[in-house]
Amino acid sequence: MGLKCGIVGLPNVGKSTLFNALTSAKALAANYPFATKEPNIGMITVPDPRLEELAKLINPKAVLPTNIEIVDIAGLIKGASKGEGLGNQFLANIREVDAIIHVVRCFDNDNVVHVDGQINPVRDKEIIDTELLLKDLETVEKRLDRLRKLAKSGSKADVALVAIAEEIVRHLEKGQPARTLELSKEGDALLKEMFLLTDKPVLYVCNVEETAVLEGNAHTKAFQEAVAAEKAEVILISAAIEAEIIELDDMDERMMFLEEMGLSEPGVNRVIQASYHLLNLITYFTAGEKEVRAWTITRGMLAPQAAGVIHSDFEKGFIRAEVIKYDDFIRLGSEAAVKEAGKMNVEGKEYVVQDADVMHFRFNV
Repeated sequence: MGLKCGIVGLPNVGKSTLFNALTSAKALAANYPFATKEPNIGMITVPDPRLEELAKLINPKAVLPTNIEIVDIAGLIKGASKGEGLGNQFLANIREVDAIIHVVRCFDNDNVVHVDGQINPVRDKEIIDTELLLKDLETVEKRLDRLRKLAKSGSKADVALVAIAEEIVRHLEKGQPARTLELSKEGDALLKEMFLLTDKPVLYVCNVEETAVLEGNAHTKAFQEAVAAEKAEVILISAAIEAEIIELDDMDERMMFLEEMGLSEPGVNRVIQASYHLLNLITYFTAGEKEVRAWTITRGMLAPQAAGVIHSDFEKGFIRAEVIKYDDFIRLGSEAAVKEAGKMNVEGKEYVVQDADVMHFRFNV
């Protein structure tokens, strides 16, 4: 799909540690600002118990999960919108991602320096929000100048776009991100053309100490109150715990460690799944003796488009899709049993693929 999430935050909040845990990569995680200068890029596997259940029934030669791209972006400081620190690079890297994982520091530790001297995740978030908003204002105002020149011709369409751009400016000037602005169809099109930083969906990750990973702490409670109106998901994670987990090669050891921490799964699993949903993605499966595989598509895709994710020829020569609902496959135990029960549906070009559909495509090129 080519979709990717970017991990952002102030310097020294745990971005690279989280990236390492998500990708099992070895990005530099160090106790000083701007340890990450060039963005680290990795692929993360999307955990999906449904894939495992299908594999148990079919016993294929290979099991292939789906994945998404993750980018660890350089830390941001106040003034980034004017080029301070690594601001220009940071903002350019954010512009290239489809969704943002915003990490905020919610733990006290005198041994890990904070770029502003004290722990305050609400203030930290506001610093980043302000820099993104200022950069977006700069982008929209430049576009508005061009639109006003075009509108001098008297074109109703150009005059209408000027009004929309002015509305976007007013919204940003109030300190509100572009993603919270409701616009007309024409307004949405203009907004998308500008690739505004604050128009990207956001997931907040509160990096806490080990003892606060279940219930949170005073910092996380204050932060959750501050973002309540955004209706964005907030996840608590201890990057320190996740760093320890990836050092354990044995799965049984990992499970024992998680149990000791009172956790049912690694926190990164929740981050990955939330990121997947943030990108408006769903999964469909192909299942056979050769392989059971998960495929990533955007929610709302039609069957031919979904087929094209496997190979462009599948979309070009699409004839039909044979679809089994995941629950039916698990309940009945095999494709043959599903067919016998009359639970396999034959769908055409207008079929909207549903999450967890088990699909087989017929095509002719």
